[in-house]
This record gives sequence, structure tokens and C-alpha cells, in this order.
Amino acid sequence: MMGTAPVEANTIQTTQKTGPKERTTPSFRYAGHQAAMAFADQVAARHGLAPQWVRQHIGQAERVPAVLKLIAPPPSPAAKNWAAYRERFIEPVRVQAGLRFWQTHSDALARAQAEYGVPAELVVGIIGVETLYGRHTGNFRVLDALATLAFDFPTSHPRAAARAEYFQGELAQLLLMSKRHNVPPSQWRGSYAGAMGLPQFMPTSWERFAVDFDGDGKIDLQGSPADAIGSVAHYLKAYGWQSGMPTHYPARFDEATLDLDTLLAPDILPSFSVATLQSKGVRLDEDAQRHVGLLALVQLHNGDPAAGGAPPSYVIGTDNFYTVTRYNWSSYYALAVIELGQTVARERAAQMSKPKPID
Repeated sequence: MMGTAPVEANTIQTTQKTGPKERTTPSFRYAGHQAAMAFADQVAARHGLAPQWVRQHIGQAERVPAVLKLIAPPPSPAAKNWAAYRERFIEPVRVQAGLRFWQTHSDALARAQAEYGVPAELVVGIIGVETLYGRHTGNFRVLDALATLAFDFPTSHPRAAARAEYFQGELAQLLLMSKRHNVPPSQWRGSYAGAMGLPQFMPTSWERFAVDFDGDGKIDLQGSPADAIGSVAHYLKAYGWQSGMPTHYPARFDEATLDLDTLLAPDILPSFSVATLQSKGVRLDEDAQRHVGLLALVQLHNGDPAAGGAPPSYVIGTDNFYTVTRYNWSSYYALAVIELGQTVARERAAQMSKPKPID
């Protein structure tokens, strides 16, 4: 594909903006952690790495209390509120930053849309929500963050064992990336959860989906917006994005025949035909009635109605809506990136339609 290149050794850059480190003094290094050293030996044996090299780098990882605090569920979680969530992202600062990003990188966005079929506005929406177009990419040492979550994941979390196993896999992948591309494992910087660069890719996503979209022979998701743009589009395409299909349609109901329990049972997984939705009380507009494929009724809460919250919002999600949730498994996230991208696109169209001043 035009603009991409195979990943070769020594081709990854980890350029990082300067700024204060987002970690506190560690409790200890994982060289003294029995389970961490046993894991190091397993990784070495499984992937043919030198045991001492793996032990050395996992052993130098530091437990970061701030990571544990950030990942832990709040003691009293607030009710989900789509209106409040939306307000965090569809706001003037982010929209104006999105306009500047689109203007500066319009060629890369257009090329990504042509190659992968993913609309430029959706790529703009994702990078805007993830990092405000590179302003907030994180400065934790990824090695520390992943080791902390791999071996000391908070037991208070309802899925602590599964989450710890996930982060162990990401830690192993970080070491493999480092070895393959000759980058010291301690050099990577990212979020408290180990996500890196403008698109906040975890190590496994970096290895599977990151592309050299600017054609300079290296992959740099931090310093190359073009690489980030191409990689986001590649990610969505790989997860099943279908060119030309909308992400969602408006939802209206016939309250007399509405079977909400049945419609919400599959959550956001498209499971119902147009005819089934209509038979269960959903009123679809003309575009939705012509949709080919399965659909889902997506519910977004607006706070607790018993505490003064508004009624839930609803949209009819397509397979493409579900694909966006594979980037972040949340319908709230998916609709936020979609609506941010749409808002930036409208503002861009309005600016481009303005008559140019006469010299």
C-alpha cells in the first residue's frame, strides 16, 4: 500500500516532549519480586530471549504508586452521564485544535481515507479525544507502568486477575518491541496504562497496526502525525471498518410496542435486522430503513434519573459503530469521537465556504 513500509530493526523513534515526570518515588524495583522474576523466565523461554536480559529489564522496572491510584475504581462511582462526557470533548479548545490539525495534515488524512476507507473526520476525532492532537501523550515510563499493573494490579478491581494477565501480555510485547527495534525498554514513554503516542497505542497494537505512513523508513507515533493518522486508519480497517457505511442512525420509539429489554440485551453488538427493530417498537428514518446488515440499540445514560438526571439517550449502532468501540470498548467513547470528528468537519466546511478576501 502506498505510504507504508515493512517494519525493520532500528526504525522506531520514541521522541517525547519535555515536561515533569508523572510518576512518584517507587516503593521498590521488581528485581525483588518473585512472581515478576518467574514471569521474566517464562517470557525468555517462550520467545527465545536471553533470560538475563529479560530479568535485567523487568527487574529495573519500578512500582509506581500513582499508577495504582489512577487505575483503581473509584470508591463510589458516579452514574454514567453522556451529556457530561460529551461536554468534555466537544468543546471549543478541542474543536479549534482539530481544525488546525486537519489543516496541517490534510494530505495525510486524505490519503489514509483513500487507502483504508476510514473517513478523515473519524481519525481526527480519535486523535483529538485520545491526546488533544498530541498535547497529552503521557510521560510515565511505560516499562514501569506495565510492570506495576502486571504484578500489583489492585485486587479491589472486579476483574483484577484478567486485567493483570492482560498487562503481563503487554509487558512481554514491550520487551519484544524493544529487542526487535533496538530501543531500550526504559526509553518508551506513555500513559499510566502504558499507551503511547498521538493515538495511544498499547504495545500489541503498535506491533500489529502501526505503519510508516510518511515513508521515512521508521515508525514514530509520537513525533510523526502522518504515522499516527495512517496507523489509526489501519487499526479501524483491520477491525472491520466498512467504507461508506454510517456509524449510527437516530432512534425514535413507538412506546406502545417498545420491547426495550430485548433490544438492549445484546448491548452494542449489532444483532437485529431492520424488520426486527421495527417490530419491537423502534421507528427508523429512511436511511436506516435502507440499511443492509444488523443493527444495535445503543443506550447512553445521562445520570441517575432518581437523582435528577435526564432520561437516557439512544442511537441505532451499525457494524461501523461497533468497530469504533474496538478502539476503546465504550459506547460513550465511540459517540464522542464520532461527534468530535463531525463537529470539526462542519467547522472546516464552513471555513472553506467563506469567500476569500479580495487583495
